[in-house]
Amino acid sequence: MTVTWIIAVLVFSSDYLIKTYLRLNFSFQSLPVIKNIFHITVVFNEGAAFGILRGKTLLLIFISIIFILIFCHILKTEKNKNLLFFIASGMILGGALSNLYDRIVFGFVIDYLDVRIWPVFNLSDTCISVGVGLLILQSCLKHKRI
Repeated sequence: MTVTWIIAVLVFSSDYLIKTYLRLNFSFQSLPVIKNIFHITVVFNEGAAFGILRGKTLLLIFISIIFILIFCHILKTEKNKNLLFFIASGMILGGALSNLYDRIVFGFVIDYLDVRIWPVFNLSDTCISVGVGLLILQSCLKHKRI
């Protein structure tokens, strides 16, 4: 379980440092990395994924806290734990905590990764998505062996 918390701290810290630097230096700017394909675009998302529940910050904070508590309970009670499970869980937990921190401190989540064909997102969102994907993969692999 130590791996989970190490990964969570790395995700949280990395995203925090990136968000802080971009918020202080490039708010509401878009910097092309690969023109018309990938930009660093700093936006402040007052909603959840795709901007849903915009302006419902307290509700989103409450939902995030409940999710994190349930997820920590699952971490404790899951019987089939392996390295992939711990890594995926750390990615999800670190990402969720980072976005929760933004909502509590600023009232919005700082997003900055812009692939132009998708709403702007951040490292935490990416880690949550990859972590969930890894847990699904693990579940599929586990059921394939049975």
